[in-house]
Amino acid sequence: MTKIVFVGAGSHIFTRRLARDILSFPRLSDATIVLYDIDQERLDHVAFSVRRIVAAGAFAANVVATTNIEQAIEGADYVICTIAGPFEQWRHDIEIPATYGVDINIGDTRGPSGIFRFLRIYPAMKRIAQTMERLAPQAVLLNYTNPMAMICGALSRDTTIRVVGLCHSVQGTAEMLAKWLQVPFDELEYQCAGINHMAWYSQLSHNGVDVYPKLRAAVERPEIYNQEIVRNELFRALGYYTTESSGHHSEYNWWFRKRPELIAQYCDPGTGWNPGASQAALRWYATHMHQWRDEALREQADPQPVDLTPSNEYAAAIINALAGGVPFTFNGNVSNRGYISNLPDGACVEVPIQANATGLHPVTVGALPTAVSLLTNLSSQIEELAITGCLTGDRNAIYLASYHDPLCAARLSLAEIRSMVDEMFAQAQPHLPQFS
Repeated sequence: MTKIVFVGAGSHIFTRRLARDILSFPRLSDATIVLYDIDQERLDHVAFSVRRIVAAGAFAANVVATTNIEQAIEGADYVICTIAGPFEQWRHDIEIPATYGVDINIGDTRGPSGIFRFLRIYPAMKRIAQTMERLAPQAVLLNYTNPMAMICGALSRDTTIRVVGLCHSVQGTAEMLAKWLQVPFDELEYQCAGINHMAWYSQLSHNGVDVYPKLRAAVERPEIYNQEIVRNELFRALGYYTTESSGHHSEYNWWFRKRPELIAQYCDPGTGWNPGASQAALRWYATHMHQWRDEALREQADPQPVDLTPSNEYAAAIINALAGGVPFTFNGNVSNRGYISNLPDGACVEVPIQANATGLHPVTVGALPTAVSLLTNLSSQIEELAITGCLTGDRNAIYLASYHDPLCAARLSLAEIRSMVDEMFAQAQPHLPQFS
């Protein structure tokens, strides 16, 4: 019987979605699903919800809920991680740069906000991995926690576990492009590679025909252009479409957030799910972070029929393939072993991966086009500096990573960046690894 562990199960939307996906595979329908979280109230709610899914589908699965990490992980076959740091910690990753004029939209991936989120959350991620090393050394860690590239990159060089980072931005963007191109999503063919939240569709076709010319025409229509202004501007200029939202991408370069009028022009318009409004993540969490409790009370008082429709997340299909089911190809985040020839060796890259009963097999895609490799390589090397700083306690590596961040460099002098980073260090100090 397969044992699948959710670490950070209190992320109840994600946990319910992935549990439903897992149980939709007959090979996994009798799995032991272990839900682990440090928040007992959240854990009780998600356990109630997952047991409702099991009952609705008449699955043979066993659901276990625990606040004991060792009990959860011992003997696991797969560990799915969706942990997130407390709002009262990560809000400073956005608020401190704002006082220096560095305007952040989400702040969970790269730049100073992503770097300090990584520095704070990595000790917990390492403890999870070390527990796996002791109690489930053959298990595969499927990580959904951001910042994806820095976490997976650090774990790959700091521990012996098998880890792959999963994100829904590749398939989510492909679904969006298929709609714009008016072709069935399952008929859209593509090759996508790069780094998490900055991968690029180097090939995009339908029935063997390149559809990039059709896409170039489509994004000139206002109703499509306005859905993803930042990404469509990047596509116009660089020639390849990129993953993740416009809001995320507005943080990763020099072009869109360095002046208020540019934010107003490219990032504030209310189109797309995340156009890039200032401090959007802070405002969303401040408004919604307690709503799960109201939802839990509603579900228990007046339970509605359970929707068993699977989602487009990758985790369940990967587990099914590794467990001997139908092989599955997906985009995942792994250490670069020549898979992308013009990104750093050993850096965490996002590439196609074939999953089957023999394991995970990343696909070699060659070089990224020059037009997109310049920015991608810079971001990857910045992530490498941050990982080095975290694992060695080298404070200077964190300064260097921040100096080279495009948005910081567009807004601040070297001295101002150093002052900002010092303030972020001081604020986060109780939660950081030891730095010299």
